[in-house]
Amino acid sequence: MNVKSYTIELPDSAFSALRKSPTEFIEEMKRAAVLKWYESGLISQDKAAEIAGLSRYEFLRLLSQYDVSAIQYTREVLEEELSYASDKHRS
Repeated sequence: MNVKSYTIELPDSAFSALRKSPTEFIEEMKRAAVLKWYESGLISQDKAAEIAGLSRYEFLRLLSQYDVSAIQYTREVLEEELSYASDKHRS
């Protein structure tokens, strides 16, 4: 996997907000971003783990720490699953 660095500008006060060093703050920010993107259905677990630099297992533990469900269903997928289950039950 190729990794590139990018510059991000933040005020000095940002680091004190979470009482973290700049390195810890950036890691926390990266993890918060992938958690939100995953929770919103924008990226998969695999992609989120990759971006965060975690194994899939570590990402699942991170989801648990932040009370984010590992199972993400859209309304449409859930309705489809329920319809399929209902149809199977009637057969």
